[in-house]
Amino acid sequence: MRWLTSPTIVLPALMFTALFAGVVLPAVWSSSPARRRAAAAVLSQILMTVRRRR
Repeated sequence: MRWLTSPTIVLPALMFTALFAGVVLPAVWSSSPARRRAAAAVLSQILMTVRRRR
C-alpha cells in the first residue's frame, strides 16, 4: 500500500478528480444551459490539447 502515497500516483489522481468534478460533471448535469455550454467548451479545449500532444 506504500505506492498509494507516491506523488506519481496521488498527483495524477487528484488532477483527474478535479477535472472530472470541475468540468465533466457540470457539462453533463447542470440545469443551466450556459453552464453546460461553458463546461463543454472547456472540456473540448482540454481534449484537443491532449490529442495534439500524442
